[in-house]
Amino acid sequence: MAQIRGDVREVNLGLDFCLRVGELLLASGAGAADVTATMQTVAYHLGLRDADIDVTFTSLSMSWQRDPEEVPLLATRQVRQRVIDYEHLTRVDHLVRAVLRDEVTLKEARASLARIVSSGHDRPRWAITLAWGLMCAGVAIQLGGGPVVVALAFVASALIDRLQLAISRRRIPTFYQQVAGGGVATLIALAAAATPLDVDVSLVVTANIIMLLAGIGFMGALQDALTGFYITATARLTEAILATAGIIGGVSGGLSLAGALGVEIPQLDPGRGDLQSATMLAFGSALCAGAFAYASYAPRRILLPIAIVAAVAIGISQSVEFPGIGRTWSVAMAALFVGLVSYTVAGRMRVPPLVVVVSAVVPMLPGLSIYRGLTLLAEGGAYTSAGLLAMVTAASVAIALSSGVILGEYVAQPLKREARKVESRLAGPRLVGPVRTMTGRSSRRSRRGSVSEG
Repeated sequence: MAQIRGDVREVNLGLDFCLRVGELLLASGAGAADVTATMQTVAYHLGLRDADIDVTFTSLSMSWQRDPEEVPLLATRQVRQRVIDYEHLTRVDHLVRAVLRDEVTLKEARASLARIVSSGHDRPRWAITLAWGLMCAGVAIQLGGGPVVVALAFVASALIDRLQLAISRRRIPTFYQQVAGGGVATLIALAAAATPLDVDVSLVVTANIIMLLAGIGFMGALQDALTGFYITATARLTEAILATAGIIGGVSGGLSLAGALGVEIPQLDPGRGDLQSATMLAFGSALCAGAFAYASYAPRRILLPIAIVAAVAIGISQSVEFPGIGRTWSVAMAALFVGLVSYTVAGRMRVPPLVVVVSAVVPMLPGLSIYRGLTLLAEGGAYTSAGLLAMVTAASVAIALSSGVILGEYVAQPLKREARKVESRLAGPRLVGPVRTMTGRSSRRSRRGSVSEG
């Protein structure tokens, strides 16, 4: 790719391309550190050395000054919509690598990026709804539910997905979508409780809580905090807390309605440890993770590896928990395993590690702790303290998942000498983008050869 020589028009096109790449990565769930480092690498490769980049949760800005005596050029982009889309994330990641290998010109790269943004997906929307249903069915299997529970979880998740889709098209905030989702899950549980069916309907509520938790960016928030992007981390955490509050509001509203109508939803207390239970646990986790990845438009080639990683991870979590180690530490160990293997798995399957780690930890999300906390808080009195403890446990599990995965990435990724030269705020596990960051002599060497994909 020919480098930008300083012409104002070419510089503006280069800045705009970098910003559009960063916008799509950030909107698809990438961390601010990954977005900034990727933009900086591409800008340096284009000849825009020492470009200043600022990434926040809702906006990106980039400036470049050819000479101290000249007025710097500044461009900004707003992130108006954030949707988990691993197909777009993967295609942009491949495009960035093609740019760094000089396989495409800037004009061709801009055209390719425009096609990525404007083109649809190869999966019909009804297939995505079915995938969400399979995900919740997998959670129900994981928790030991029977055929009726699995069917109820499937139907409830499908209804929640269609309802949230209709609400999002009217641009109603995510908080209300989460409230509606939690309410639908609880109402279906109430309807099942009113029938002669002998079924633990609390499993249905728990399965759908995990569905609603799956899209919340706890991991991105912690990654931003660990890499020094505290403002963006705070914004992500606020969004995550608000979305979780919506789930709590919807479910607790349904539980309150159940109490007013005299319908009892039993508390859930699974804990079987026989071989059959362990096998179904692994199968349910694999189904849950693979279905979530499919619903998030992950490439088909990565679905089976994600399912295997998730099954092994849940097995690690359960085997560590049995000897008496707390739930939080067992989940942290399983998440550490996911972080350790995801880099290699993602490299072989040619997808960003973010696709693997987020999908594989979904079966371990603390939906059960949230449900227990809500039911105990709804009973009040002596159960209030136990309910608060369960909610704190849920928060601890979420933090353990995120920190365990990120620590695994720190250990697994071979940070090259060039990458270590990047300023400390960009040094960290790369879940998106090429590991080798282009600065100084490393950039000049890469232009004489090919750029490593890490």
